[in-house]
Amino acid sequence: MTSRVASDVVRAFESAAGYDHHARVQRIIARNLAREILALPLPPRPRVLEIGCGTGFLTEALRNGGLDGEWLITDVAPAMVARARARIGEHARYAVLDGEHGTPEGGPFDLVCASLATQWFTDEPAALGRWREWLSPQGHVMVATLGPGTFAEWREAHRKEGLTPGTLSFTSPAALAAITPAEPLRVQTVRERHADGAAFLRALRGIGAHTAIGQHRPLSPGALRRVLRHFEALGSVASYEVMTCHLTRASGSA
Repeated sequence: MTSRVASDVVRAFESAAGYDHHARVQRIIARNLAREILALPLPPRPRVLEIGCGTGFLTEALRNGGLDGEWLITDVAPAMVARARARIGEHARYAVLDGEHGTPEGGPFDLVCASLATQWFTDEPAALGRWREWLSPQGHVMVATLGPGTFAEWREAHRKEGLTPGTLSFTSPAALAAITPAEPLRVQTVRERHADGAAFLRALRGIGAHTAIGQHRPLSPGALRRVLRHFEALGSVASYEVMTCHLTRASGSA
């Protein structure tokens, strides 16, 4: 993340006090990723690094699944680190870390993992490639991130008004697949239905995901009402295109 983007993201997540209440999809995706991680050939007590821990959904799911080890749990937002600590407890190490540009202490790691964190990065493939360097010889990087099909309904509602939303521009599956030549990228869609368009916007703000890209200017009240009507006509559904990326040291070679 650039310093401006990082600071915007930190402010958004620091203020997301209702994260757990609104983060239904985020919890589902973390649990799905945990199941894939638990199927990996990890050592009995792996050294684990989590990037972008949020309030601890992924670590909680892994520990509930029986994964024990030496944990370093990190996030760019200090408030999220504190919430993860409150959920997980003191049997882990915690640190504030910018996962795109920072370097963790305590490596190498048998597992580097992240659930819905790296989509905020300026250059997601480059960051994930750098994470590979933190691995032990038999280590794994496992990441769930978002693809360009995310919020397709919200984008379509804007298109009907000739507008462009301020939501993130997500990395394409092809760009991520290019850094995982030995492991196929897995793509699935998770959909969440909201009561109406306003409920969708409240949910985004509740999880701190309302940060606009670039110099995007907020819609006028009238334009927003029209976009919300289009979104509701599409069923008030928000799609999440989830890409699961698996890297090893060996997967860096085509």
